[in-house]
Amino acid sequence: MYPKRFEDLIHAFQLLPGVGEKTAQRYAYTVLDWNAEERETFINAISHMKEDIHRCKICGNLSDGEICDICSDVNRNHHMICVVQSPKDIQSFESMQEYNGVYHVLNGTINIQKGILPDQLNIESLKNRIESENIEEIILATDPTVDGETTALYLEKMFKDHVKVTRLAYGIPMGSHLDYADSLTLLKAFENRK
Repeated sequence: MYPKRFEDLIHAFQLLPGVGEKTAQRYAYTVLDWNAEERETFINAISHMKEDIHRCKICGNLSDGEICDICSDVNRNHHMICVVQSPKDIQSFESMQEYNGVYHVLNGTINIQKGILPDQLNIESLKNRIESENIEEIILATDPTVDGETTALYLEKMFKDHVKVTRLAYGIPMGSHLDYADSLTLLKAFENRK
């Protein structure tokens, strides 16, 4: 139906998560309508991404240098580490503008069924940070899923004798009604009450 190059562009957009055929077609038509400068900006952003974006050698966050802006910020509390699954989780915390510590990115969670074991995650460097830096607390901020909980429990057991280990509270979201909450959500809310 479309010329091959246009079909290739549609299929390329479908590689993105959550992008179906119709959305990919809209993206392709949008790109087709761009002027040369807009297309060149887009092409350069993608082609230079692997060369110019690195993982911070301290925490694993995305960075355009060896050390990310958060780890190099002397005004942050470097004695508190928030452990997250991926760099995109950091943005969620930063948008609250309340947390002033640093982060550590695991790059995933433990999942035995998929063959993802602790040695495949960025845990060894976290251990090194706790041993070599004056860390007072790690905050486990993994997703409240089976894999996230498994990873959090593993990390808690591993580090509880070396540093204060805390976990994000979870339960009933603001604005919701109790009669819509499932029993597990209610249980966690009850366990994490203040």
